[in-house]
Parts: sequence; C-alpha cells; structure tokens
Amino acid sequence: MAMAALRGASRCLASRGSAVAARPVLLAHSRGITYKLFIGGLSQFSTEDSLAEAFSRYGQVIEATIVTDKVTNRPKGFGFVKFASEEEANNAREEMNGKVLNGRVIYVDIAKAKPDRRDADARPIARGPPKPIGND
Repeated sequence: MAMAALRGASRCLASRGSAVAARPVLLAHSRGITYKLFIGGLSQFSTEDSLAEAFSRYGQVIEATIVTDKVTNRPKGFGFVKFASEEEANNAREEMNGKVLNGRVIYVDIAKAKPDRRDADARPIARGPPKPIGND
C-alpha cells in the first residue's frame, strides 16, 4: 500500500517537472538510498537531537542514532547519522572528523556493514560436553 502511494507521488512529480528532477528525500529514504556515517568518541551527554543538529549543517539528516547499552541504558560512546546523498555524507565526514562535540573529539567515518552472524565458518556453538568415544 505504501509503495503504491510512493510510486504515484513519484509519477506525479516526474510529470510536473523535468525528467532529471531531484528525487525527494522521502522517496530516496523509502528505497534505501541513504548514506550512513559512523560517529565515534561521543560524550555520554550527547543526544540524538544534538547529533542531528550538529550534522544538519552539511545536508539533510534523515536519522541520527546513539547506541546505548541494553542493561544500563547509557550511551556506549558511538552512533550513526544517515544522509540522503553521498555528497552530503562525504562533506560532513571531511568537516566533522576530529572536531569537538559536547566537549569530546569525535571521529567520523563511513559506516561498515555488520558481518553476517549466520556464517557457517563462524565459531561453533557449544551444545554441552563432548560425547565419549570408544567403550560401548
């Protein structure tokens, strides 16, 4: 249902303007065309809003998240910022890397994909003690 609405909006926008018109950010985000930056060295007092505000100078911030510990609910000191375009993300990376944010020097890099945990070559899962060999 949502995809049909987005397709209809896309067709409507394409029929109004030029064929090479820039795609709205909402459409780009819904299709998974975003560029994610890793932000390390964050202060424990940083919030997602302050992170988004600091990076919004360099372009349209789609999402800013700070990773927290599941047990204590405290920030782990790193987070992610999603941009709509690659140019905005690269500009933010170059400008913000090594800058001070909330009293701490932050490190900005392009986010890497998570490794697949279902990989067959990963460490085996222990299923109890080994079975005895021999004497029947």
